Amino acid sequence: MNRRFLSALLLCAGLAAPVKAATPAGQAVVEAEAAAAQLRAAVDQLADAVSADDQVTALTEVIRGYEQGLAALRDGLRQASAREAELHDRFEAERARLAGVLGAMTALQQSPETTLLLHPAGALANARSGMILSDVTPGLRAEAERLQADLDEIATVRALQSAAAEMLGAGLASMQEARRLLASAVTDRSTMPVRFAEAPEELQKLRDAAQSLDDFASGIGRMETDIGPPMEDFEGAQGSLPLPVIGSVRRPYDEPDAAGVRRPGWVIATAPAALVTTPWPATIRYRGPLLDYGNVMIVEPAQDYLLVFAGMSQVFGELGDVLQAGDPVGLMGGSEAPAQEFGAQFVADAARGLDAGRTETLYLELRKGKETLDPAGWFVLNPVVEPQGN
Repeated sequence: MNRRFLSALLLCAGLAAPVKAATPAGQAVVEAEAAAAQLRAAVDQLADAVSADDQVTALTEVIRGYEQGLAALRDGLRQASAREAELHDRFEAERARLAGVLGAMTALQQSPETTLLLHPAGALANARSGMILSDVTPGLRAEAERLQADLDEIATVRALQSAAAEMLGAGLASMQEARRLLASAVTDRSTMPVRFAEAPEELQKLRDAAQSLDDFASGIGRMETDIGPPMEDFEGAQGSLPLPVIGSVRRPYDEPDAAGVRRPGWVIATAPAALVTTPWPATIRYRGPLLDYGNVMIVEPAQDYLLVFAGMSQVFGELGDVLQAGDPVGLMGGSEAPAQEFGAQFVADAARGLDAGRTETLYLELRKGKETLDPAGWFVLNPVVEPQGN
């Protein structure tokens, strides 16, 4: 077996050419561990939130911190799982190629007597075989070490997934209690400023007559109300507003759904019981059920502007309340898996990616006067809130 033949064998096996190093799973693991630390910190802060002077603010921060940690952990687990699958597929392919190379090595390592029979040159041919072995062995050793590093990465990812599942299950009860306490604290809070007097009869008539969310929101915009002093520069915030909930944009503005229905707003996929907050100081103009939208919250961030949130299970606050940016407006519906299942299910959903596990949908609409605006020009999509399309 000459050097040219062995080189061709190595090339066919995929070992003669340099192997491009893939991005290690280490960075995804580091990010996931940081997210897990954020989750643990949120759980630890719950006791302080219960005793805080402003429970609503404290509990909102705890829940939002927990959800941000969940979103970051979800992303880290998704990346780690993708890396694990990539390494597994590559390992299987490398194992098959190595089998061919090891076969060649076995032939070269046969006894000198056999080599002499194959090579009339005798000892010279045997020496050449030894030279070939010395050339190939370092490459094989390096390849074996790389494969071992890949296996170590897979083990690291699996350990991360196991630890995440255990930690998530342990913290679930604390966050469920935090949401329950928040709903109670919002009801009890008596310091909320009020911007204008209630108009329940007018709103009731408007709601009964409305044939669509557009009709209702337009009617609210026409209602004569005292909105008080000018709000902050809402128009100046264009392009910088945070989304009111952590999730993914399932359907952008005016994009038809499977039934061909277009909506002048965003449909955002969220986890069950996700917290919804107002992205800007605003006055509550309406809260309650409407048509088939579930609970609807309409807030006024500035004169002639309305923000509409629809699809929540619970809504907080009263008509005329003046909310600060980041104040809670409601919770999404749905139910999380039991604590003993939540962690494993969350890890599995994260590995699947996209909207897996995000079973609830929040509808977000931004209006100016009688017109609707594309939220894409107003809201920021961050690393834990990604557009997904259909």
